Amino acid sequence: MKKRTHLPLFMAALAAVVISVMPACSGGGKEKQEEAPATQAERLGFPADKKVLILHADDAGMCREANEAVQQLLLSGHIQSTAVMAPCPAADSMLAWAVAHPGEDVGMHLTLTSEWQTWRWGPVSDPATVPGLLDPDSMLWHEVAQVVAHATPDEVEREIRAQIDKAITLGHRPTHLDTHMGTLYASPAFAERFLKVAMEYRIPANAIDLSDTAVARQFREAGYPVDDRMIHLLEHYDLPKLDFFTSVPKGKTYEEKKENFKRLVRSLKPGLTEIIFHPSVESDHLKEITHSWQQRVWEYKMFTDPDIIQFFQDEGILFTNWIDIMRRYREQKEN
Repeated sequence: MKKRTHLPLFMAALAAVVISVMPACSGGGKEKQEEAPATQAERLGFPADKKVLILHADDAGMCREANEAVQQLLLSGHIQSTAVMAPCPAADSMLAWAVAHPGEDVGMHLTLTSEWQTWRWGPVSDPATVPGLLDPDSMLWHEVAQVVAHATPDEVEREIRAQIDKAITLGHRPTHLDTHMGTLYASPAFAERFLKVAMEYRIPANAIDLSDTAVARQFREAGYPVDDRMIHLLEHYDLPKLDFFTSVPKGKTYEEKKENFKRLVRSLKPGLTEIIFHPSVESDHLKEITHSWQQRVWEYKMFTDPDIIQFFQDEGILFTNWIDIMRRYREQKEN
């Protein structure tokens, strides 16, 4: 019924860290801004002074309720991107939808954990080939720390390849790759395999530019193992990168959640930022899966709310997705 544990510290704390260090995110003095190197957004041709957002729905394929919300938000143009959890019960139907809607930005939410108490899943690859990914119930581990403790990099690479190949076999080439619960960034050894696979398939990962020491510090403080090895891996990653990455904050009420989200967006520096969230339509089944159902239902509602739409206009926000990013990247390479 409920998730056995909360998300790992580095994911659960991320939005709070961003908000709590707003001075580090808000730019600083004029002289410092003028001396700053070009953002990833600028390198892709976006205006230097603009915040460029990808509103990205995580957990597509997790259940029918997630699929319905994601599909409606994408088709209405209120969000830009989503990613599918290949091992999950509703993944095949979400991938079939992606095949039928080739213009939509549908990536793979590479999944190495199965965090809920009763709504579980195992690996896509042959379980016999990835024993370190399996818990005593032969499902994926509940917690990120358990994956790091038990799985080898070879097993991780085998499983993420299987998840990507599943989508391709079903007729959908993923537009991008990211990582459920941050697992693939929980270990430099896992991150190395993740980025290697992304470059091999030429499918962009949600890689973050850590050359900004303030950004590196924030992710380190949020619990990510941002050491010299991780920074080196990202420096040598040759596909487009994000300037920043965060998640929609929680709220005790819907109005508080909206205000927390507005505060987060205002705190961001100009550049390319992906903001993740987990929209779902309300149902008794969703309430049986997770006690976070209310936040997910509000996240479905929030991005169609005229107040939020007007907020984006007032703030001068630009939007993009991974399809557009890769188009810009290829054009840049050709010139």
